[in-house]
Amino acid sequence: MGNVLAASAPPPPPSPLSSPLPGFAKQDPVTGTYSAVSPASESEEKLENPGTIEDLHKTCKDIFPVNFEGAKLMVNKGLSNHFHVSHTINMSSGPQSGYRFGATYVGTKQISPTEAYPVLLGDIDPSGNLNSNVIHQFSQRIRGKLATQVQQNKFTAAQMTSDYRGDTYTVSLTLGNPDIISGSGVLVTHYLQSITPSLALGGELAYQRGPGIPGGHIAVLSAAGRYTNGESTISGSLGLAGCHLCFHQKASQQLQVGVELEVNSRMQESIATIAYQIDLPKADLVFRGSVDSNWTVGAVLEKKLQPLPFSFALSGMLNHNKHQFRLGCGLIIG
Repeated sequence: MGNVLAASAPPPPPSPLSSPLPGFAKQDPVTGTYSAVSPASESEEKLENPGTIEDLHKTCKDIFPVNFEGAKLMVNKGLSNHFHVSHTINMSSGPQSGYRFGATYVGTKQISPTEAYPVLLGDIDPSGNLNSNVIHQFSQRIRGKLATQVQQNKFTAAQMTSDYRGDTYTVSLTLGNPDIISGSGVLVTHYLQSITPSLALGGELAYQRGPGIPGGHIAVLSAAGRYTNGESTISGSLGLAGCHLCFHQKASQQLQVGVELEVNSRMQESIATIAYQIDLPKADLVFRGSVDSNWTVGAVLEKKLQPLPFSFALSGMLNHNKHQFRLGCGLIIG
């Protein structure tokens, strides 16, 4: 018997509609329908809201140590899921020495798993000096904030801020210390726009009016921007009054490094600071340190004393030129 060879025909050439040119219709293999193909919709990454200019340098500033002097004891007590209080005792030679009572209330309007509004927080000392903040999310895009300060039975500061968050931009309006009688106050407008997924650009316009200002009023315009590339972030603002530049790099899961440069053209001075943060999760330890061009060295160590609900903080700051040294230690309960 002879062998029978089954020969199959070669596959047909692909249809031009199976791999369309940009902008032409593409056929669905299941339904057979055609739809237009946009080259921009397939290649472009979706832009996100860039946040506010107020938080432009937040990534870098968060790793800077917050130094304190003397002994500090803080006790946090949660009274419910929405309300908790704190008691703070500072013993030092500075103006913040003494006792302060703080309270925080978080409302029931849940925006996300980590956000709920309204938020009311403040603290007061036995002399009646008060700091208070009210934050509320009026809608998905509009958020408002009110901050006031009372010193020696007088309103020394008041600031109202409103943010509108679009899909790819944020507009903010801030009014500080308004006084209708004397015609004084500060008005600041911010705008920040996402240009690409890595780049955001914007500007700030500050207008101040008051009897103590030469000419009665002054306006300052500055530009701002932020560029993110992986674990690196560069942010800056530039205006006639000076510039503020920040660089943040997350070198590893344990190490973060930040560099800050502030230039004040009116005072004819500038200062540069290098800071770092070391996280050791297995040891429940966080260490932050910094050194600036004025030869000021500062560091703060925070250690959680597991399994107790205690945290120990140790602060030190040394200025070589002025021969000044400040040491602080604190204990946080709760």
